[in-house]
Amino acid sequence: MWNKSQRGVTLIELIVAMVIIGVGLAGVIGVLTRTAVTSTDPMITKQMTAIADGMMEEIQLKPFTGDGARAANGCDRSNYDEVDDYADYGGSSGIQVCSMDGTVGPAGYKVGVQIVSGSGGIVTGAIPNGDTREITITVRNGANSYQLVGWRTNFGGG
Repeated sequence: MWNKSQRGVTLIELIVAMVIIGVGLAGVIGVLTRTAVTSTDPMITKQMTAIADGMMEEIQLKPFTGDGARAANGCDRSNYDEVDDYADYGGSSGIQVCSMDGTVGPAGYKVGVQIVSGSGGIVTGAIPNGDTREITITVRNGANSYQLVGWRTNFGGG
């Protein structure tokens, strides 16, 4: 006997609701899985940026000219006393990231520095080409790379 005051859901309604909720959960889990797999990429980019910024600051704080001699052992840069000492540091493939005294930094990162004399068209006529250096720092981690370009001028004349 059926009474209109009885309430509830039928078996078919429960099955349909479970299918809809299951499909929705599968979609959400798929998105979360994809996000978890690629979540390290921003960290790698941030570390490459920090490494390049640190190297750029180190180079730009050096005097424009020095004694002209460069004595380095591996990644030890403690004897670098001028901007030009960093020219071709790490070569084309880069060198393991390390601090100025040669202490090894984070694994998997390589850094390379290129220094070009002259303004490269950035400043025309204002500063003589011999008094300008374009500094390009490239940091690599596997297939990822980050490049930072800066300039240093001989603003003090020495």
